[in-house]
Amino acid sequence: MDQPASEFVDAAPDHPGDQTPPPVEIDLPEDPDAAIDLLIGEVASARTEAARHLDHLQRVAAEFENYRKRVERDRAETVERSTERLIASLLPVLDSFDQAFSHEPETEHEAAVLKGMRSVYHQLMDTLAAEGLAAIPAEGEPFDPTVHEAVSGGGDGHLRVATEMRRGYTLRGRVLRPALVAVVGEEDGAA
Repeated sequence: MDQPASEFVDAAPDHPGDQTPPPVEIDLPEDPDAAIDLLIGEVASARTEAARHLDHLQRVAAEFENYRKRVERDRAETVERSTERLIASLLPVLDSFDQAFSHEPETEHEAAVLKGMRSVYHQLMDTLAAEGLAAIPAEGEPFDPTVHEAVSGGGDGHLRVATEMRRGYTLRGRVLRPALVAVVGEEDGAA
């Protein structure tokens, strides 16, 4: 099964780096100095062309990397916007839970239903918290117009939140919905 040596030369190499370059077809002058000058010119020309190809390849690689990063950033932004829309659409459900919890049960049955609702509420809040949802502290806190929306009250001096009328939320540190609050001046609250 031995192949003749000529077949090994014609066989494709196992690795691209094993290829022997094709013969260069250059008509060399008989004068050695002229031949050296011609070969140096050819080498310089080949290096210039190789540098141009390398520059082009580096530009293509950089463009591809920028494209890859842009696609990844766009994908992340799309996921974030979708998550924000979904969670924002669930806020009325959380408001309904808050209203139900403000009701004082009058019977054992109502107390049992309320207990079950609290369990579901905590499961929902744990899931939403894992996505970055957090309730904005309100009652008793200093009034902060970046997270609180005052709908009643007022006073002189520093304002403090007297009552939370609707809970506010942040999503990954950004205000998703400000808390609706009634405020009082600290002097008014101290009196």
